[in-house]
Amino acid sequence: MSAPSSETPTAGRGSKVVRGLGATARATRRAGSYTMRQAKRAAEAQGAGESGLSRLIQMHTFNTAGDAAVAISLAGSLFFQVPSGEARGQVALFLGLTMLPFAIVAPLIGPFLDRFAHGRRWAIGATMAIRAFLCWVLADAVVTESALLFPAALGVLVASKAYGVTRAAAVPRLLPKDFTLVKANGRVSMSGIVGVAISAPIAGLASLAGSEWVLRYAFVLFVVATVAAIRLPARVDSSQGEEEMVLRGSEEPRGSGRRRTRIPPAVAYALRANCGPRWLAGFLIMFMAFLLRENPIGDWSPEMLTGIVVGAAGVGNFLGVVTASMVRRIRPAITVTVILVADVAAAVVAALLYGVLAVALLGLVAGLGQALAKFSLDATIQRDIPHRVQASAFARSDTTLQLAWVIGGFVGIALPLDPPRLGLGVAAVVLAAWAVFVLANHPRRLSRTAQVRD
Repeated sequence: MSAPSSETPTAGRGSKVVRGLGATARATRRAGSYTMRQAKRAAEAQGAGESGLSRLIQMHTFNTAGDAAVAISLAGSLFFQVPSGEARGQVALFLGLTMLPFAIVAPLIGPFLDRFAHGRRWAIGATMAIRAFLCWVLADAVVTESALLFPAALGVLVASKAYGVTRAAAVPRLLPKDFTLVKANGRVSMSGIVGVAISAPIAGLASLAGSEWVLRYAFVLFVVATVAAIRLPARVDSSQGEEEMVLRGSEEPRGSGRRRTRIPPAVAYALRANCGPRWLAGFLIMFMAFLLRENPIGDWSPEMLTGIVVGAAGVGNFLGVVTASMVRRIRPAITVTVILVADVAAAVVAALLYGVLAVALLGLVAGLGQALAKFSLDATIQRDIPHRVQASAFARSDTTLQLAWVIGGFVGIALPLDPPRLGLGVAAVVLAAWAVFVLANHPRRLSRTAQVRD
């Protein structure tokens, strides 16, 4: 009889480790499968599966997952590490650069995308394929520090904005029965939050191996999203049931060579009302970041205070998305009005009762208002703007809102930080003046479509 081998305990431990890893892998696979089944069931609920909206929701999940990966990669390789002594100047430069993608999308790509009214699937797929290609280029450029780094990064951002325009123009064609446009947009945005929540940790782990691996991970996501875009229902490309909107005096005289549609009163009102919450969001991020660093409240650390304000804004934004995706009926015109007034009230409270709770409340209201106001604006454009110019309308509205955000950010970094109530008081006065202007120009009569769909 042979003696027991000295390697038996080690082999036993090794086999246990292998079995443990196998069990973990199986459990992870089962959990992943369960999560995917639940996500698919949620995406197809309430008729979204039959209408085809679920396919767009699934595609948008991969899109936002890819965007999150790109953002994490660029944050670690390209964008800013701001030294405290030169922070304001660098942030001002960053604010200016954020307008570049919108400056390209609005006047150039918007009208170009309008020509794809009967080929929206291919237009959406093209924005995905372009980002996939540029992510692969960026992965090599990050390693070699190539001159292609900045042009490729800008191209990814422009393609991302172009995707938002084409996707928004496609949603009305996939609207389930008894779904409002606000609810459909909210459902799509909710899938985006899920995509970011799943993708960000994976991208974070990949970043440990280098930013180039995060970009290659993003490449795979955008390839999958490209295929998903092409597999959208054919009705996305159809114009059946869509009518040309004709407003008295809205078209140029015949023979002018161009057809222009004036912005409908309901859209103009929703866009003006949206500028208030968007301005507040830009102001709040920039002003509070510097204010809380220089003048912390009580014994709270600047990092904790900043986390409270940013966290409250994030919670508010999430609640806005959940509200839009769940509420059966939302009247866009009333919603944007209430939000604008609520932002004014929150700014006044923060200026008068400056403290942790007051600034947290301001962040919460700002995040909630920005999300709901944007959904209401998108629904109004999808409802009242002819399909042949919807891409241009979305591009120009997004550019206007981004400009309002940038202006708010510039005001936030330009105002003095002492006393703290001064800057918040200025914000309250600006918002109140803008609210008076918007309400004074409220259209007496909104479109007939608005009365029917709301």
